[in-house]
Amino acid sequence: MTAHSPLRTGGIDVAALRRDFPLLGRHVHGLPLAYLDNASTTHKPQAVIDRMVRFYSEENANVHRGLHFLSQQTTDAYEGARETVRKFVNAAEVREIVFTRSTTESINLVAQSYGGAHVGPRDEVVVSAMEHHSNIVPWQMLCAQRGASLRVIEMTETGELDLDSYERLLNDRTRLVAIGHVSNALGTIHEIERIVRLAHVHGIPVLVDGAQAVGHLRVDVQALGADFYAFSGHKMLGPTGIGVLYGRSSLLDAMPPYQGGGDMIASVSFDKTSYQSPPHRFEAGTPAIAQAIGLAAAIEYLDRLNPEVIASLERDRLQQATEALASLRSVRIVGSAHHKTGIVSFVVDGVHPHDVASILDREGIAVRAGHHCCQPLMVRLGLPATVRASFALYTTTEEVDRLATGLGKVLEVFG
Repeated sequence: MTAHSPLRTGGIDVAALRRDFPLLGRHVHGLPLAYLDNASTTHKPQAVIDRMVRFYSEENANVHRGLHFLSQQTTDAYEGARETVRKFVNAAEVREIVFTRSTTESINLVAQSYGGAHVGPRDEVVVSAMEHHSNIVPWQMLCAQRGASLRVIEMTETGELDLDSYERLLNDRTRLVAIGHVSNALGTIHEIERIVRLAHVHGIPVLVDGAQAVGHLRVDVQALGADFYAFSGHKMLGPTGIGVLYGRSSLLDAMPPYQGGGDMIASVSFDKTSYQSPPHRFEAGTPAIAQAIGLAAAIEYLDRLNPEVIASLERDRLQQATEALASLRSVRIVGSAHHKTGIVSFVVDGVHPHDVASILDREGIAVRAGHHCCQPLMVRLGLPATVRASFALYTTTEEVDRLATGLGKVLEVFG
C-alpha cells in the first residue's frame, strides 16, 4: 500500500492517490494541469520512478551474462518482472511472456515470425475497421511480402464491430485474426471471447492488441482464449520502452527468431547457430532491464488498487463526461458503443479539432486531437479528426467538469 492509503471502502480515494503521481501537481499556462490524454500515455507513480532510480543507483548490471553478484541480482529482478507480468495477465507459463520495446514491436514480431512461416500466396489476414495503424501496417507489409490479402471486419454506426460481417470473412484461407481489445479512438470494448471462439472453430489463431485494455480492465489471457496478446508498459503507469507479447507456448516453440544477436542463442559457429527456447529466443541483445523492472513496479501498484475498482472509477468518469458533453450545443460525441472504457471522442461543429485542443490547452486541459493513428477509421466516420479525452484511475470529477467548462469557452470563441 502506498503512503497515502488510496484504497477505501467502495472505491479509490482519488485525492490521496494523486499525491503518488508527482507530475499531476504541475501547472501549465498558470493553471493546474488536467491531464486527459491517458490513452496516449499514462503518468507514473513515485513507486515506479523510485524503483527505476534504485536499479540504476544500486543494482545496475547486465542480465544472464555474469557470475558476479550485481549481474545475478539484476537477472533475478528482470526474470522476476517476467513472472509478475505472467501473474497479472494469467498466462499459464512464464516462458509465454516475451519482453519487447512496445505493443508495436510485439505485433511486428508475430507478423514476421509466425506470419512469415504460415502466411502464403492467396492467404488472408483479418483485421477490423477500427484498428490502430500498429495493427494494420505490419499485416499489410506481411501480405505484400507473401502475396496475401488483408480483409477488414466492418463496423456499425454506433462504433461496434459487425460480428456477422466478421464471421462471413472467416474461411479456409484465413491464417490469422488481429484485433484490438479496446478501440483507442472510440473506447469500444470488443467481444474478444466471441471473436476468438469463432476463429478457433476454423483453427485460426488470434492476436489481440491489448494496449488500451491492460491497466484499465482485468485481463486474463487464458479466459479470453487469445493465442497472442500484446501490450505496452507506458499505457499502464509503467515506463516507455517496454512492451510485452504473450504467446501460447505451443506457438512460440514453433516460431523462428524475429531478430538475431546476443542472448537469443544457444551456440554459434560460422557453420550453424542454434537458438534458445522461448522467451529468450525473441529477446536479442541487451534488453530494457530497468524498464522491465519499472513495469513490474507499475503492476504491483495496480494490483494493490484492484483492476475492477479502477474500471468502475473510469466508467464513472466516462458517464459524467458523456452526459456533460451531450448537453453542450454543437458538440457531437463520436462512438456510442454500449461497452466502453474511459475514452470519449467528439467534434465541435464548425471548429477544427486542433483548434479545440489548443483552446483547451490554454485552460490547462490536455487532450488529444487528430486521427489517433486510425486514419482508415476516420475515413469510415467521414471525419478528418476528432478530439479525444481519455481518463485514468487518477482522473477527478473536477477535471471532467473543467473539460465541459473549457468546451463552453470554445463555443464562445467560435460563436
